[in-house]
Amino acid sequence: MELKIKLEDALKDAMRKNDEISRRTIRMVLSAAKLAQIDKGITLDDSAMTAILQKEVKSRHEAINEAQKANRVDLIEANQAEIGVLESFLPKQLSPEELDELVRTAIEEVQAVSMGDMGKVMKAVMPRIQGRVAGDLISQAVRKILAG
Repeated sequence: MELKIKLEDALKDAMRKNDEISRRTIRMVLSAAKLAQIDKGITLDDSAMTAILQKEVKSRHEAINEAQKANRVDLIEANQAEIGVLESFLPKQLSPEELDELVRTAIEEVQAVSMGDMGKVMKAVMPRIQGRVAGDLISQAVRKILAG
């Protein structure tokens, strides 16, 4: 709940400062959180809120890719600004080197030797990394290290 409160406070600040980008972006996140809360019928905790933030960041990266194909500089800049707002609420992201180190540690702990052990490695890594790296990057790192 702490993250949701931070978002609500940031929304109030953005409204006071007439910061249109922050206001619009935070409202979208809070709206997505409210929708998820209604769909699941539960109160969202910080990990669920972090997942929503990551999903929003990912969708903006996808929008940037599409805008680049269409040569729309205005959309690229707008999405980059929104990503900046969203990332300010996410935990510090791990570097590729830090991710590889955590994956290697997990591989040693579960004594993984082949790609067949990927599920065990992912199960060991995910709680440690939650919210600090996108899931697809984690699986890529595990594959890369297990493959040798």
